[in-house]
Amino acid sequence: MMEARDEVADEQLDDQASRCAGEDQQAEGPTAHEQPAAASRMKRLFGFEREDLSSWHRVVCLLNRPTDPAALGIFRCMFGTLMFIDITQERGLSHLDYKYLDGAPVCRFPLFSFLEPLPMDWMYLVYVVMLLGALGIMLGCWYRLSCLMFISTYWYIFFLDKTAWNNHSYLYGLIGFQLTFMDANRYWSIDGLRKPQKRNAQVPLWNYTLLRFQIFIVYFIAGIKKLDADWVEGYSMSYLAHHWLFQPFTMILSVEETSLLVVHGGGLMLDLTAGYLLFFDATRPFAIFFVTYFHCMNSQLFSIGMFAYTMLSTSPLFCYPDWPRRFFARFPKPLEGLLPFTAPRAQPSASCVYPVVQKSPKTQSGPSTTQPRFRHKLAAVFTLLYVAEQLFLPYSHFITQGYNNWTNGLYGYSWDMMVHSRSHQHVKITYRDGITGEVGYLNPGVFTHSRRWKDHGDMLKQYAMCLSHQLPRYNVSHPEIYFDIWVSINERFQQRIFDPRVDIVKADWSPFRPNPWLMPLLVDLSPWRTKFQEIESSLDNQTEIVFIADFPGLHLENFVSKDLGNTSVQVLQGRLNVEITEENKNYTLEPGQQMKLPHDAYHKVYTVSEGPSCYMYVYVNTTEAALQQNFTRLLEIQERIRNGTETEPLPPELQPLIAADGSEGSEGSEVNATDPVVQLFLRRQQRIKEVKKRREANALERLHRFTIKKYYMLRRGFLMTAIALRNLAFGLPPLDQITREVAFANMKEPPQDANQGDPLKEEAGHGEL
Repeated sequence: MMEARDEVADEQLDDQASRCAGEDQQAEGPTAHEQPAAASRMKRLFGFEREDLSSWHRVVCLLNRPTDPAALGIFRCMFGTLMFIDITQERGLSHLDYKYLDGAPVCRFPLFSFLEPLPMDWMYLVYVVMLLGALGIMLGCWYRLSCLMFISTYWYIFFLDKTAWNNHSYLYGLIGFQLTFMDANRYWSIDGLRKPQKRNAQVPLWNYTLLRFQIFIVYFIAGIKKLDADWVEGYSMSYLAHHWLFQPFTMILSVEETSLLVVHGGGLMLDLTAGYLLFFDATRPFAIFFVTYFHCMNSQLFSIGMFAYTMLSTSPLFCYPDWPRRFFARFPKPLEGLLPFTAPRAQPSASCVYPVVQKSPKTQSGPSTTQPRFRHKLAAVFTLLYVAEQLFLPYSHFITQGYNNWTNGLYGYSWDMMVHSRSHQHVKITYRDGITGEVGYLNPGVFTHSRRWKDHGDMLKQYAMCLSHQLPRYNVSHPEIYFDIWVSINERFQQRIFDPRVDIVKADWSPFRPNPWLMPLLVDLSPWRTKFQEIESSLDNQTEIVFIADFPGLHLENFVSKDLGNTSVQVLQGRLNVEITEENKNYTLEPGQQMKLPHDAYHKVYTVSEGPSCYMYVYVNTTEAALQQNFTRLLEIQERIRNGTETEPLPPELQPLIAADGSEGSEGSEVNATDPVVQLFLRRQQRIKEVKKRREANALERLHRFTIKKYYMLRRGFLMTAIALRNLAFGLPPLDQITREVAFANMKEPPQDANQGDPLKEEAGHGEL
């Protein structure tokens, strides 16, 4: 992408930027006293002429055109700062020892199977190198080395754990890779102070072109991916409309209309148009306003670390490259020594290709004419290849067809942001001893901290192989591992994602061909979602419902808890055979039929029709309903105590309600309560008070809570890093000393100040997927 106006050292350079030495030597550029010709419409809009693309030589000249380094230098500083903060938070420095504890039986999910984490103390050293690299990028100090330190360790961490992958982590790595080849240390950098030839020196236009193109791709391809029917129809992120950020919209529109028009429609239009609107002068102010509002909302909606702020820092890249000079020129003169350069001119650089300029007494200090050299041609090739690769990857799903399920291919590199939301209803892991035939069950997620293995075939294969190596330690020989996982994607039926009859340990796996044990998404049943809404709207608040779809020849084994005293199954499509295990009886159900299921007992639901079956469980949690009735009664008693209308003496088990009515004694009353229902009620009331207090806190209190939380997180990260570096340098101290040091690092803020978090923030992991 080219900016509509790119500042250069001399006025003549801007007028003749498309004419390089060695071409059109007979043409003479205008002298300093001549008025430049009026720029064409294409030049005003795009910053270059059509002739600049007429030959390879002209393209090289255009991409290496001298450009002001100011905006690039400011972005470099902001990106380095944000990455330094990101390493301590989302990259996980504060809890690194939990993830890479030596000797822990942990199943890992590297991108390449040969990748292994280093010993824990060495992993801290890797993070130190990454931190120093980010700091060097921020300061522009030993810039090229700092970039290499950052990206080498960053991509190592990135490839080491697929479960932590997300779009913005991928973007950080790409930007760090690009900056490694750029001259971003030519403005406001320590390198500029050390080497005068780099200080305030011009940079080639391709430096801006790559970064602008990368951000354009992030927006535009994300918008293209949102043209998916699920997003357009409002099923991908419907839960977001309930967030408090959308209350101004729900005052005018219904929640459903807000979800469809604002969340989904607004997100689609912004992603499709943001890159274009940022590019042109006339629309840029509006674009910056809307993308700023969008990213500020995202920072509150999702736990996405520095992503919102990183995207905000990219918006000024679309402005004129000299904007920092004009901006910092407004500051008081005494601050000039601390602020970036405000001088209007930048010095020539060997990284750029300069046009032919006829010298006059007023232009003797201008740059001499240069020929495109090998480095300039190489930079042009690199730019074009990178652009082509970024255009290709989002549509490269056909290469790795078995890499993901339901969205086959290189999904992780295609900017499918927030187009899928998933909910898991049932996860069962069964193992069978290969020698004795003994069957057992594992807790889902055993030996791992991640939950993403449930959604990706490649991770499931890695998880199964890891379990097959762990179980022999528990006297299970040659284990077979079977997974029965039910997932709903974008509010569809809950359905199986993997074939539960296949031993995943022995199953064939290749990322380059479809795998038969990955069950297809039943997209033909998607129109049922409209019917779901009608059915759910007809139910009362205590009745819950789960929609199930299953494949012919398979069955679901389920257990109805004794708390679910009123549970029934009803057929929507296909034919079922319901077996009540204890009664040893089978019942055949046709579409529209239903039957009540016994509680505190197992049953099996077989799909006996030729096509997939669809059915729904309708149930009432009778235990919870009774508890809610008791809570309502206790709340009424508490209200009567508060307003003095309670005339009857309370029984001993309800006496704690009187003490709990005061703000001082709530905790003590909760401890003294003997009735379990009263205990639960008082705990619930206490949580409600805490949540209300946090939500009604003023800005100063919120800032204090945020600062305390971040302080203890950073404190732990840096203390544990210091311990690890000490261990590497001087060896391990006695165990009791390490225990005391780790206990000191683990010191946290008081429990009452602990952040409870917004429930919607917990959805960030699958929200961005």
